[in-house]
Amino acid sequence: MNIKEERKRFEENFKLSEAVTLKFYGTEGYDVYNCSLPFWWEGKRYLYGRVERRSEWMRSWVRLFEECGKDEWTLVPDTMIYQLEDPYISKIHKELVLGGTHVKVKSGQLDTYYGYFYKGVNIHDMYYFTTGPDYMKDIRLVELADGRIGVFSRPRNEEIQKLYGCESMVGFAIVDTLKDLTNDVIEKAPYVEGLFGPGEWGGCNQAYLLASGKIGVIGHISYIDQQEGEKVSSYMNMSFVMDPNTRIVEDFKVIGTRNCYPKGPAKMPNLIDCAFTSGIVMRQDGNVDLYSGIGDCQEGRTVIPYPFEGFGAIVEK
Repeated sequence: MNIKEERKRFEENFKLSEAVTLKFYGTEGYDVYNCSLPFWWEGKRYLYGRVERRSEWMRSWVRLFEECGKDEWTLVPDTMIYQLEDPYISKIHKELVLGGTHVKVKSGQLDTYYGYFYKGVNIHDMYYFTTGPDYMKDIRLVELADGRIGVFSRPRNEEIQKLYGCESMVGFAIVDTLKDLTNDVIEKAPYVEGLFGPGEWGGCNQAYLLASGKIGVIGHISYIDQQEGEKVSSYMNMSFVMDPNTRIVEDFKVIGTRNCYPKGPAKMPNLIDCAFTSGIVMRQDGNVDLYSGIGDCQEGRTVIPYPFEGFGAIVEK
């Protein structure tokens, strides 16, 4: 697939029906972006957001927000503060699992980063239980039809670039329980091939069990573009369906770009075309709300058709 041609085709056919920028309260002076999906827990609707000053890097926190109106969220006071970036949430074996990227700094410079994972049934008292491999973001979990756990990895290194041409791959492994989610399992997850072309990178942002037994993935695909003579990191929302037994991918497609959301600022000039996916939520009209970080400083929502049509509905376990 030529991703630029696919983007052009998508934007020519996309019909914008609704697009908003989420509002956040209780974090004045800070941006909230690259959020988890909204989720229900004990009768209330929440999301986790990355909270950071516009002028700062590598100094973000993940905080819990409660819905207080349509597309409006307010900080939940006196809850746990996580020194993480880009949170995500899943429900595994009746427990909440919160993941995010922890950045390690040495002498004021980036040293490494890795995924941290927390779990529990009390949203105000989650327990840290494992760490992912060095230099790996976008590790995601999904409970499968048989109760086992699917694990998506996202290695990105020079070896991958030499072997495959792309900058990152997506891996997939299966474990029986959360106790089996180890650094080694994630690092050695077999690759899902054919997702990214030369110079591209991306990963899984949210995974869903479908009625067919396959996995619906909402993710991001990225590349460096030249816009008005400047290098820009272009991030787009994408989706695909995968058989967990064979890792065969079907129906890979772009489902959103920065142009699908309201215009707004960017943290840096090279991030003006950045839409870093959060995931989808079903709507009563059969479409879905697609949530995405935009410009590395805001969170947006737009409406798109259900991306997994023909592969079954999303199964809530």
